[in-house]
Amino acid sequence: MKVVILCGGEGTRLREETEKKPKPLLPINGHPILWHIMKIYSHYGFNEFVLCLGYKGYMIKDFFLNYETMTKDFTLQLADTSKIEFHEKSREGDWKITFAETGRHALTGARLRKIRKYVGDTFMLTYGDGVADINIKTLLEFHKSHDRIATVTGVHPPSRFGEMRVENDQVLTFAEKPQISTGFINGGFLVLNQEIFDYLPDGDDLSLEGGPMASLAKDGQLRVYHHEGFWQPMDTYREFLILNKAWESGQAPWKVWD
Repeated sequence: MKVVILCGGEGTRLREETEKKPKPLLPINGHPILWHIMKIYSHYGFNEFVLCLGYKGYMIKDFFLNYETMTKDFTLQLADTSKIEFHEKSREGDWKITFAETGRHALTGARLRKIRKYVGDTFMLTYGDGVADINIKTLLEFHKSHDRIATVTGVHPPSRFGEMRVENDQVLTFAEKPQISTGFINGGFLVLNQEIFDYLPDGDDLSLEGGPMASLAKDGQLRVYHHEGFWQPMDTYREFLILNKAWESGQAPWKVWD
């Protein structure tokens, strides 16, 4: 089953970083967040990816074309550069990646429509800038159980502020920037059937999160998978720091692989 990852946006809220590279290449512990997302899916046995490229997509291509030399120790014989000895086996050797140029200015729905020929009857879709400790197999089982076109993962957004539990004037508990315990937002990690393309008319200004999702909901074709665990996007520089500090502290819940 194919995993489609939206990688084409300009990441304007991270402009200080994305002027140099596309947001999916921004690093967590030296590896792009895109790599972390792919590792989550790969852990559950899903190794075929379709990357929807746009802004600075050539840099994403270059990263994977040179993946071994960029991530592994190797010895090079300068007299014959074809002789490269890698000193460790790649754990991502079974990844199969399709790089799809979906346009510099296309929105998410348009990018999805343009890769229809690369996916089967059922496929997965997520954004190239968010990680979670989600069980992908359980998500897929939920999707298959309800016989609808689309499943979206609902997550609790992390709070920007500290949360206090108060009784009279006494603060009983204080949590610094916890995840909100009530209310869900779209956390990505979708599962879709081919019928989704009936909801995607022509035009690069088509946002998946706009008309198509609303129409699916109206038609009773959208179900939500409740994810109560960790979820964190990388929309701002502050969130870039949060993810890197989580990894450095040894508390990166999305690292489900060994």
